[in-house]
Amino acid sequence: MARYTKEHKQVTRQRIIERAGRRFKQDGIDGSGISTLMSDAGLTNGAFYAHFTSKDDLVSHVIAQELRTQIERYGTLRPGREGLEDFVREYLSPAHRDHPGLGCPSAALLDEVGRCEGATKQAYTDGARAILDEMAARLAPEDPRSAYGKALGLYTMIVGTMQLSRALSDPKFSDEVLEQGIENALTFIR
Repeated sequence: MARYTKEHKQVTRQRIIERAGRRFKQDGIDGSGISTLMSDAGLTNGAFYAHFTSKDDLVSHVIAQELRTQIERYGTLRPGREGLEDFVREYLSPAHRDHPGLGCPSAALLDEVGRCEGATKQAYTDGARAILDEMAARLAPEDPRSAYGKALGLYTMIVGTMQLSRALSDPKFSDEVLEQGIENALTFIR
């Protein structure tokens, strides 16, 4: 019985993290209260503190999980620069722009993460470094460290492009930003 309880608690905790990730990316960290987050997970508010010490504790776990998921996504891509090109096209797509709850935590939450402290910023820093390492390894498999600056430029370019495209009220202009962002990123990759 105790084993089931421990496993059940872990499954429940993971469900809270996953649902909170979607909600944060859709409505923002500050725009997502504990009652909404727990309702999304099909739980009561009282269950929250059985899993997390505070909302900040949840946020740091969500950020870490979201970035781990993004890094795992690289494993499903074609090898090398071709896979990076596929990633850029998918990242700078209208579907990603229009569904932030299912997309990248950086494009959706960067401004709020910047105002967080401690564990959340550390989780983001660790995840961002892992993403940059993956990009650099794809840009220069023989010497990834030599491509770190290029990877950093590419990462900031695509995240900023997505943020700008989401901020525009004119759909045609927003599409143009995405299309030009792809062109710029692909030039950068090659």
